[in-house]
Amino acid sequence: MLYQIVSFLLDVATGLLCGASLLRVWMQWQRIPFANPVGRLVFALSDWMVLPLRRLIGSLGRADGASLTAAYLVELVQYLLLWLLLGGGDGWAWLPWLALFGMVRVALTGLVGLLIVYAVMSWVQARSPVSDVIARLCEPVLRPVRRIVPLVGGVDLSPLLVLVLLQVALMVLGSLQTSLLFRG
Repeated sequence: MLYQIVSFLLDVATGLLCGASLLRVWMQWQRIPFANPVGRLVFALSDWMVLPLRRLIGSLGRADGASLTAAYLVELVQYLLLWLLLGGGDGWAWLPWLALFGMVRVALTGLVGLLIVYAVMSWVQARSPVSDVIARLCEPVLRPVRRIVPLVGGVDLSPLLVLVLLQVALMVLGSLQTSLLFRG
């Protein structure tokens, strides 16, 4: 039970920090200005990690290398602590892979959250700076699906289809993580 509690608490803390770092990368990639409530939250959660790393790590094309590194390091620390809690052992070589899978899991979970908020806001026709930012974050993922899935009775089902696909991806990723974590 102690492992489950610590794992949950670590997952919440690292999910928040890693998610903020990854959202920072995605917002920069989509050229979304940070002068909005979402951007201010992202900066507040991630500046303390990203700014020192920026002195060492530059950009990776359009991607912010320091933010990606911060997200990866947060996940690596999480899995290192969980590995130590399990008593160490021979599985340490898998920790970098677990951290990478964890980072992808946070990105997919964050996208699920964004899509749910996007869908709800589209139903209530909320217009605010936050809804515009969320729409700009979701559109690149929804656009290819909208080309394939037509409107059904005037309703856009692309968010639902993307949510289903993301859940399947999360299941596969979770299975991979579990097999690595409990290997050896």
